[in-house]
Amino acid sequence: MVLNQTETERAQEEANIAAQRLVDSVTSIATAKGVRRAEAIVVKSNQVGEAIIATAKNEQCDVIVMASHGRRGFARLLMGSETLHVLTHSHTPVLVLR
Repeated sequence: MVLNQTETERAQEEANIAAQRLVDSVTSIATAKGVRRAEAIVVKSNQVGEAIIATAKNEQCDVIVMASHGRRGFARLLMGSETLHVLTHSHTPVLVLR
């Protein structure tokens, strides 16, 4: 499928709006559950793990919370793991939920 410039920009803007809505929703839920300081930040990057680490450092986060799909062996090698990358490269503590 080929999109022209206008369609590409519109699709990107829709994706940005959806991403912001999602993180705003998570922030609202966290605040309702008693989290004292919850912020929603949307960052675009081709290197997800590095973007998470840099954002946590820049925002002086106390902890990074990430999910793990629990893939093992060959599937993990093929797909990689952003969680593993963050876990092994971040100086900020990482809590992995499975």
